[in-house]
Amino acid sequence: MLRDVSSCNTYNYGDALYWDTRYVQEAGSFDWYQRYSALRPYVRHCVSTSSRVLMVGCGNAVMSEDMVKDGYEEIVNVDISTVAIDMMKRKYENVPQMKYLQMDVRDMSFFPDESFDAVIDKGTLDSLMCGTNAPMCAVQMLGEVSRLLKNGGVYMLITYGDPRARMPHLNRAVFNWKIELYVIPRPGFQKPGDPPSNVKPCLEPIPLTEKGLLPVDYTMEDPDSHFIYICTKVDESVELSYKSTDPLTDDLRLESLSLRKD
Repeated sequence: MLRDVSSCNTYNYGDALYWDTRYVQEAGSFDWYQRYSALRPYVRHCVSTSSRVLMVGCGNAVMSEDMVKDGYEEIVNVDISTVAIDMMKRKYENVPQMKYLQMDVRDMSFFPDESFDAVIDKGTLDSLMCGTNAPMCAVQMLGEVSRLLKNGGVYMLITYGDPRARMPHLNRAVFNWKIELYVIPRPGFQKPGDPPSNVKPCLEPIPLTEKGLLPVDYTMEDPDSHFIYICTKVDESVELSYKSTDPLTDDLRLESLSLRKD
């Protein structure tokens, strides 16, 4: 439940000023972790092209552009950086399928409840987990994602965080998500001694333990693989009937709701 200390450096990835400065200094586009070409089988498997999609923490990545080229009809992109959003608005001003809005994913009250069929997150939760008040930030963001998803909608999280680090945040009664896990090697990975080849995606989810962890005998060919969590909203909002046996979760949620009202 703590911040991802072992995977973070001295930068505060949850801070808008850091990202504004970075996007001013670094021209061009950059996609975290994986390009759409590698993620396409999973996206197409879980998200129909007619879905209204929210891309959180879009930055200056071209994933949304690639999805539109692949037939997706409406993608709303949000990012905390005004610099990135202004840049992308200019770049895609003639692409009606893509919209860009400056927004903090911890408070997306601009959108009404159940506004989206799918939310895609490629590294944004990870960024918050490297910032200050990481557990609270995770509760705020994931609470907003859950609120914005329609019943049956999908939150697709691409992350470096294995189930030990991510399931405590995702697998909560308040979200009522059905969670499936996939593992994808990092770009360019090949086993020592093997000829270069395209890694074929496995669209069979990994069976998890009762606690939502990887089986003890599961071995990843690439130890630095990325994880894809497919979280499907299986019921209406359970906020009114929410009951938890986890005092920390209760405290964080109450504080999150209080901050949203402020």
